[in-house]
Amino acid sequence: MGFYYLLILFIGVVLLVVGTFKWMVSRSIKKVIFLLILGLLLIASSVFLLTPGSSDFIYNLMHKINEALIQKD
Repeated sequence: MGFYYLLILFIGVVLLVVGTFKWMVSRSIKKVIFLLILGLLLIASSVFLLTPGSSDFIYNLMHKINEALIQKD
């Protein structure tokens, strides 16, 4: 699992670098902003997933969402 988290981190860094190098291009500014935001989101999610205890946090979050959906019905 750690390999995939590092792969997500690498993809995020690549997108961030590509977005910053293409920052001077004015006609495709929307693509550049999208690359920068996507890169930052991928980096943040992979760093979060690599931290200890993140799986417990995700489990608790999913459990609470599931309980809320069951009570809603």
